[in-house]
Amino acid sequence: MSQPPALDNKLVRQRFANAAANYARANVLDREVARRMAERLDLVTLQPTRVLDAGCGQGEDLAELSQRYPRAQIVGMDMALPMLQTIRTRESWLARTLREAGRLAGLLGIRSEHANLTCADLARLPFASRSFDMAWSNLALHWCNDVPAVLQELHRVIRVDGLLSFTTLGPDSLRELRAACRQAGLPGRVHGFIDMHDLGDMLVHAGFAEPVMDMERITLTYADLTALIQDLRWAGAVSALQSRTRGLITPRQWQRLVSTYDVQRRDEVDTLGEIASRLPATFEIVYGHAWRAESKHTPDGHAIVRFEPGRGAPDVSRLRRMRGG
Repeated sequence: MSQPPALDNKLVRQRFANAAANYARANVLDREVARRMAERLDLVTLQPTRVLDAGCGQGEDLAELSQRYPRAQIVGMDMALPMLQTIRTRESWLARTLREAGRLAGLLGIRSEHANLTCADLARLPFASRSFDMAWSNLALHWCNDVPAVLQELHRVIRVDGLLSFTTLGPDSLRELRAACRQAGLPGRVHGFIDMHDLGDMLVHAGFAEPVMDMERITLTYADLTALIQDLRWAGAVSALQSRTRGLITPRQWQRLVSTYDVQRRDEVDTLGEIASRLPATFEIVYGHAWRAESKHTPDGHAIVRFEPGRGAPDVSRLRRMRGG
């Protein structure tokens, strides 16, 4: 089971903190993936009373979760405090939606609260064990160094028969940029991502049952490489590899990168019905959900054996008498 190159956790947090001001201008992919992720919940009958949005960013998914589960308490968690602060400070569609959800819930006699927000690391969740019926995580796992540890933490905080629903990026993501960097003599500048099948194995190892995985590719297009890089920077998605090359790209290296990426241009019809030449950026989206089964081992690795007397269960007192007890 291969692991992608390690990330600098402190730098990842800093990248997203710096991106808070412009994040909403560049989160088109996150919003589209969240919409498709939510559609998959239409087939799930679970009605949770407490939901964790793990890696909530600026809280756009909190509104979806609040509308879908009006009886539930929604908890948003992110590692970058400035991202969470935008939820508290901006008067936005999110706040209005949450208020409307609360007003409707009040008319129906349903308890509903604004989302609770927590700044924390996914690998060290500050919540009690079995405290959530459901955990939702949209495009956050690939920013974690130790994904198995994160899945074990999510397993810990989800109640038995609770659900984990998540999305993350797969190995084909940004393949055009990765190839252009390699051809331009600038390797190691694009993150690696975990394969869908390896993620399924990690879920089982963490104690989840019945994992369901699927994948699709979403391609965004840009007028030029500068526009793509700007989008990635605004979204906080700039390289945070521990092994990254320090220092800026020289003008000559940049021109070489632009030239190597430019050969991948393709024609497409724009919103005005005219043909335009655009640069593609492919994202492999991995969708997964799994149920939290009853644990088979204690935290220190000992097997748990459960005795459930039923029809035909032995008479313990009789056995003791037979043994001279």
